Amino acid sequence: MDLENAIKKYKAYFTDKIETYGAVPKGADYNGYGAQEVRFEQLIKVIDSSTAFSVIDYGCGYGAMFDFLQRQNWKFEYYGFDMLEKMVIAGQAAHKEFSNAQFTHNENTLSVVDYLLAGSIFNNKFDADQSEWQDMVIETLNRLNALCNKGFAFNMLTSYSDADRMALRPDLYFADPLLMFDFCKRNFSRNVALLHDYNLYDFTILVRKDAK
Repeated sequence: MDLENAIKKYKAYFTDKIETYGAVPKGADYNGYGAQEVRFEQLIKVIDSSTAFSVIDYGCGYGAMFDFLQRQNWKFEYYGFDMLEKMVIAGQAAHKEFSNAQFTHNENTLSVVDYLLAGSIFNNKFDADQSEWQDMVIETLNRLNALCNKGFAFNMLTSYSDADRMALRPDLYFADPLLMFDFCKRNFSRNVALLHDYNLYDFTILVRKDAK
């Protein structure tokens, strides 16, 4: 299956999730609140919260990251982007009372912000070729980098997962964390961190662009 068809399958899969489960972790294909929050804790480590900031939640789903950030009592402006209109509608409905939360399904409307967070957007490759999906990941990382001034963070399933578990899920993309670290280090910043110590089958990369 080519990449275009894989993206169509991706959209159909997550549309079904949000229609079936609504604005809860399963609606964004997370197992539950616990694992979701552990991943959020890693992603937000890229943020310097000592001053107010702006952030794009790239692949925002129904806006769970906004709720997580709000609980930190930080001052921020949040821009949630998701390619699925139904996810965006769910996010808007759940956060209509918050003046600092905006949602869109049109990537072209996004402006450059301080930080960008991208949680679990690369995991489901379905029938796409491994190398083709990796090329798409690299292209997307370049877009993420261009959308922020101070830094961005993303997570991916790890190729250090158990071999038998990976063999059972050929529809998932298990990335090489060292390859991704090297790409970010060579192309985006000398200040890059690889987090792989939080007891889940994934890793998080932080790219800090404002450190001197």
